[in-house]
Amino acid sequence: MDEDKLAEELVEKGLTRGDLLKRTAGVGLGISALGLFEIEPALGQGLTKVKWVSPRGTLDVMDDFNLWVPIKMGYYRRLGLDVSLSPGDASGNLPQVAAGQIDMGYPSPGVLTSSIEAGVPVISIWEQYPAQVFDFVIPGKSKITHPRQLKGKTIAIFTDIWRTIINPMLAEIGVDPKSVKYRVFGPQWVQAVALGQADAGLVWEGLRAQLVGQSAAFGSAFQVKFLVGTRWGSKGPSNTYVVRTADLSDAKKRDVYSRVLQGSVMGSEFAKANPRAAAQITYGARPLLQKLIPPQVAVESMMQLASGYSVFHRRPPHLYGWHDAASWNRYLNSVAKLGQTKKRLNIKDVLTNDMVRAANQKADVARARRDAKAFKLNEFFRTTTVPKGYPL
Repeated sequence: MDEDKLAEELVEKGLTRGDLLKRTAGVGLGISALGLFEIEPALGQGLTKVKWVSPRGTLDVMDDFNLWVPIKMGYYRRLGLDVSLSPGDASGNLPQVAAGQIDMGYPSPGVLTSSIEAGVPVISIWEQYPAQVFDFVIPGKSKITHPRQLKGKTIAIFTDIWRTIINPMLAEIGVDPKSVKYRVFGPQWVQAVALGQADAGLVWEGLRAQLVGQSAAFGSAFQVKFLVGTRWGSKGPSNTYVVRTADLSDAKKRDVYSRVLQGSVMGSEFAKANPRAAAQITYGARPLLQKLIPPQVAVESMMQLASGYSVFHRRPPHLYGWHDAASWNRYLNSVAKLGQTKKRLNIKDVLTNDMVRAANQKADVARARRDAKAFKLNEFFRTTTVPKGYPL
């Protein structure tokens, strides 16, 4: 393709010509499905590599928009970082974090506390979703209207470790976890619920919108509805960014992690200023996702998560990444009572807010907002709408 023609097409899809010239110096360009662009930065000299692992077995979701935006917009390169994202195995991969094979994990509270109890030397430095991200999915014709009715029922899970997520949720509403039966279905756990092979299953915000968007592809038998955690009063906490405990005593490592978090703040602020632009960037980064859901569903999925990510940015202390001590102390009491941890863990051994304020203050929020407002949506995302009910 002629270089000028390629440049014109990319400009139409969200880059000014000046930005294009700056950002294509030394990078590779690839056009992904549906006419969306994907910019893969070349491995620049002098960049510090950071490996981040997802709690999911796939990256083909909208959940990580706060990281894809700084990657694709070049914010991490400006911060001297080469950040790579990898799918996990649904276990949290914290032993690999502790062993130095991965720099940062993103586990659920159940996985985090169980790992610390087992002696895995990791600690949370950033609560990405400081509320309840988890929900229950139930068959479309189910008469269940509240999780209290799950007593004596069967719950579908992807892997057995998901019990550590669900048990505290049940206990929170007075349901004895021993009263339910868990069945492991692997990646087909949601389909198992839809087909009536289980009474409920674990899902989460973002995935909820994606499942609705994909339902037609599964056929008429795939009918599900949801018991949304925040709507039936669950308080969380939820997934956090986790690093090796020893790294917090290393000034260089702390600096690297602070820059990772600064980029995340910029990603969230970019999304706040222009949600559809952040969705387009994330969607464009995952060609397979483009085959699974349309742009409108991508926007809705991202908004479910973005609203949760910004809970403590909207209210005191007005910071992204803040761990709420009251929520975590309540949770630590619960998992100790349930026997998920043999003793009541000390909150200082589980998490720290020491890096949160500085990362928020150092983030170049003005640049992120400016870039977001100037971003030109492509033909697919111009026709999308931002759903109501998800404050940022």
